Amino acid sequence: MNWLFDLDETLHHAGHAVFPRISQRMTDYIVQHLGYEPQAANQLRTHYWRRYGATLGGLVRHHHVAADHFLRFTHDMDELLPWIGYSNRLPQLLRSLPGRKWVFSNGPQHYVEAITAHLGIGHLISRCYGMEALAYAPKPRSSGYHRVLRDAGLAAAGCVMVEDTAANLRTAKRLGMRTVWISQLPRKPGWVDWRISDLQQLATLPLGR
Repeated sequence: MNWLFDLDETLHHAGHAVFPRISQRMTDYIVQHLGYEPQAANQLRTHYWRRYGATLGGLVRHHHVAADHFLRFTHDMDELLPWIGYSNRLPQLLRSLPGRKWVFSNGPQHYVEAITAHLGIGHLISRCYGMEALAYAPKPRSSGYHRVLRDAGLAAAGCVMVEDTAANLRTAKRLGMRTVWISQLPRKPGWVDWRISDLQQLATLPLGR
């Protein structure tokens, strides 16, 4: 069995502390490097995120921003890592799951690798796939999934994808993966095989070997 794990809000909680800081850094980037006023910069950031699935997509397409420059500015690990918690339950859970594990995230590569190491699971992960490895084609676009499967030498039918974003699981299911959705919502869409409210519940699912 092969596991593809999302990172933010799946392997760790980013919403209350990390995401707001990244969003602010994106707005600051647009102010500093594109000359927008703060309110207009924030509106542009949100608009591109909704339209392209990532603010970066709009900035590259319409403003010719260098992707690596933007990602390094917006994902400053010296600032972000102190806000990310650690629990020894996560390494224990991953060790208990049969098969190999990968991290598949829309975050930049340095961010994904740094957080994976910070969480104490780097030695349990075969490889991390961040935005650069996806050729800047974020989930749920299928091209990133194909890149991961091809690079890792995996067949989609042998994979379980674990995510907090239902739309990303829709692509995974279409490709033939089994899907696990981490959500507090009571109902799940048809392309989700299992819904859990906490990652630790993975160990209880009837996934076979």
